Amino acid sequence: MNQSEVHNYVERFFAANDCPAIQKDPGYFTVQLSVEMDKLLMNRPFYWHYLEKTGGVPNPMPMTLITDHTKAPEDIRGEQIHFGSPRLHQFFESTKSLGSFIRMYEETTTSAQQSIPLQPWLNVNAKVSFQCDRKKDVLLSLGLNLIHGQIVSGFHSLITNIPLTPKLPDYCFTLASLIKPGSGLVRLQKMIQTFAKNEPDDWAVTARERWSQDAELLESFYEEYDEKPESYELEKQALQEQYEPHINVEMINGGIFYLQKQVFTETNGLPTYQA
Repeated sequence: MNQSEVHNYVERFFAANDCPAIQKDPGYFTVQLSVEMDKLLMNRPFYWHYLEKTGGVPNPMPMTLITDHTKAPEDIRGEQIHFGSPRLHQFFESTKSLGSFIRMYEETTTSAQQSIPLQPWLNVNAKVSFQCDRKKDVLLSLGLNLIHGQIVSGFHSLITNIPLTPKLPDYCFTLASLIKPGSGLVRLQKMIQTFAKNEPDDWAVTARERWSQDAELLESFYEEYDEKPESYELEKQALQEQYEPHINVEMINGGIFYLQKQVFTETNGLPTYQA
């Protein structure tokens, strides 16, 4: 997830949660938090408790986020955010609690004499974590056309510049899905599994090498014992928990997007798949 994708994700996160932008720039933006988002993100429980007891007027805070310090003015004061940062992780977790599935429609401009069909796309955003004594996270955004089955990666980036609305626009109609969403979700899950399996395994190989070295060192500490004490087994188990490679897949959120777009072609190096 590059910084441009982080910027777009966070901008949409706040727009979806009724936090209007006060200032917008390619390298940063400032939003006015709603009462609900201030309570969720700003960690001011005593302020809100006091306000509710006294009946005061709520004064939610603004938030400035710097997504690219090379493009932001030097005098801007805000919080730098990037993939892997605690604040972005907080946004991911908040998305789960606020609603992990959405339904959106492409905004269109048309006359009453013309009706526009919108095609259903199923989107899944997932985090694949490659873990050992170190960790690498990869964010995947996949989209599946529920009519003809095309699957595209980088779906979130592909629809970033498409205006969306939660209500079906006037003079538009949705096409019926030929692929059921449940079946589509299985396809996307298999695609995520394929991605995880096809990643180079050098990270796992080197982890096992470090594990073997530390295991040999542990054995040398206890080689004088005829019968290993309990501490030996505990330390051996700890080494396994620390170094053993494993892959975790976490579904972050998803939704159905009704778009005019029938297919996506390869853009900016993003691969496409045909189911």
